Formats: sequence, C-alpha cells, structure tokens
Amino acid sequence: MQATSKAAMSALLRSGAARWSAARPSPIGAGSFEIAARCYRGDSGEAQTNLSEKEEKLLSIARPKSEVIFERHVRMPRLDEIPRGSLGSEALPSESEKERMELDVRKKRLVYRSKQRGWLEVDLLLGTWAHDHVDGLTVDELDEYEAFVNLETIDIYNVITLRSDVPEDMKREGGDGVVERIQRWAINSPLGKASPEKYASVKTEKNLI
Repeated sequence: MQATSKAAMSALLRSGAARWSAARPSPIGAGSFEIAARCYRGDSGEAQTNLSEKEEKLLSIARPKSEVIFERHVRMPRLDEIPRGSLGSEALPSESEKERMELDVRKKRLVYRSKQRGWLEVDLLLGTWAHDHVDGLTVDELDEYEAFVNLETIDIYNVITLRSDVPEDMKREGGDGVVERIQRWAINSPLGKASPEKYASVKTEKNLI
C-alpha cells in the first residue's frame, strides 16, 4: 500500500504541475468567490470587441469547449483521472486514502504557486506564509486561500502591503478570514525591512527557488 500511495501521489503531483506550469488566471468562479483577473494596458485603453457575424458564431462554438478545458486546468487533479499504469502495480488506495492524498496534493500545489509568482516581494511574503501555514488550513480555508492566490500578482502585492484593502468577498466576520490573517502577518513580518542577506536566508530556509 505504501508503494501504491507513493506512486499515486507522484502521478497526482505530475498532473497538477503540468496544468499549472504556466498558470495564467482568467475570470472564473471559484466556489463562492468570483475571480476577476485584470492586466495592465498602459495607455492602450480597453480592448474594443467588434466581431463579425461569422466570428460570433465561431466564438459561440468555441467558448463552451474552452470553459470545459479551463475548468479542468484550474481545479485539483483527481486520482480517478490518472492512468491506472501510473499508480503502480499494487492495489488501489481506499477512498479515505485517496481523499487524503488529493488534499495533500492540493496543499503542495498552493504552496508552490505561492512561491512562484515572479515577483520577489510576493514570492518571499506569500511563499513564506504558505510554507508555514497552508498545511494547517481547513478545506474551507483552503478555498479562501486559493481564491486569493488566483488573483493577479499585483493585486496580491497590494493587499499584502496594505496598499489596498482585503476584497469584500474575502473578508470574514471578526476579521478572521485567511486573507485578513495574511495581511496582519505581513505587517509584523521582518521580511518587509530585511536586507539582501536576510532574503537569501529565507529563500533557502523556505525552499523558495
């Protein structure tokens, strides 16, 4: 069973890594959260959509297929979707074992995505918080955190550094939401005033590539 679990876990991780190797969030619904992705356009203004009748027809055919593909791309991979040959030759894990393994993979994926934002300050702050806290989150809290991670990196940075408030749909009664706790943690984190040597030390300690 142990060999099977390792093989299944490895297959799940490979599946998740492949889907998120070039993650670029788009406007999607994530549980009770509505994620509104945005990008910087400089002085170009908003894009104008002027489609011909033929293009509109093609779009109406392509959009449902695209939504199905994207839904599978962003959600957590499931063991049932992994080819049997990738799970090893032993007996398949039990339902409870499968749920535990899938939850472990989800947590590892969130930690990885927190560390790989492409922006040093966010990598250090969000990656450090995730390294220390994600493993102890409940499923509901993971939903909250994943919705936050799905935001654009600039929006995450602005929230963490108090340049903007926590989004209303991520606030919780008593200020105890996951994002609100991250913001309070960041206020008291020594990383905001750290030297290059401290950055290097934290990157090594938290395995931030």
